[in-house]
Amino acid sequence: MALAGDMAKGRLAIIAGSGLLPSYVATAARQAGEDPFIIALKDEADRSWDGFDHAVIGVGDFAALSRIFASNGVDRVVMSGGVRRRPEWREVRPTLKTIVKLPSTVRTLLAGGDDAVLRMVITLIEGNGRRVVGAHEIAPHLLATVGPLGAVRPGPDDRRDIARAAEAADALGRLDVGQGAVSVGGRIVALEGVEGTDSMLDRVADLRSAGRISARRRGVLVKLCKPQQDIRADLPSIGISTIENLKRAGLAGVAVEAGRSLILERDAVIKAADEAGIFVCGLDRGLPSWGLA
Repeated sequence: MALAGDMAKGRLAIIAGSGLLPSYVATAARQAGEDPFIIALKDEADRSWDGFDHAVIGVGDFAALSRIFASNGVDRVVMSGGVRRRPEWREVRPTLKTIVKLPSTVRTLLAGGDDAVLRMVITLIEGNGRRVVGAHEIAPHLLATVGPLGAVRPGPDDRRDIARAAEAADALGRLDVGQGAVSVGGRIVALEGVEGTDSMLDRVADLRSAGRISARRRGVLVKLCKPQQDIRADLPSIGISTIENLKRAGLAGVAVEAGRSLILERDAVIKAADEAGIFVCGLDRGLPSWGLA
């Protein structure tokens, strides 16, 4: 149940896509005394929301979203989890307030990068009188910290690969394309696109098996927040599947941006990484050598 103070300030809604993040956010919200309302995205959300007040809506159904906000006293909204598919323009259901923005909304859905789409969604939600907050504001314990997080530390070759991959990931982010890059022996061998991190690592594993990537050099994955990104949505994240795919791809480790990336199942991730001899570390843009010197 929500505390009296929380009722006075209104209810938190969690827009839930795929993956573990929505569950972590919902649990953290409850532990903080909130009574979150879950808005599960149709054909995207893959968790059971039994035990929570919840509803299922289409990805582009802004009219249903507005009705849920109004009928449940929602004043704050968290966007969490993955969304694999953008709605077709025929699936977009605007509110009366947003109908004048429909042409620009459809153009952004069709041609905008992920960050542009998320900014548009945030603008539409806040234009509805609600405040969008980041998942990290509800569950700050998920944020990556600076330096190695487990027992394994990156060596000199790894740090060079981190610097190279970070440069590539930063450039990729400025183009609003993706958040991750893989460097092996100082050579960029993969950039993340719409397929996501796990599929990119599958591609690296296939390239390694085909002999297109040196078997003698391990390499690293770097994930950074896009420089222009609104950090209230789609922060880079890693989890157990990331460690499993790093191992399969023959990579030495992963580096993510501290304070602007999420680590799901943190204890399990560190344990699995240590057992596999893989490093996990947090980078700080403001420190020399990203804080790894």
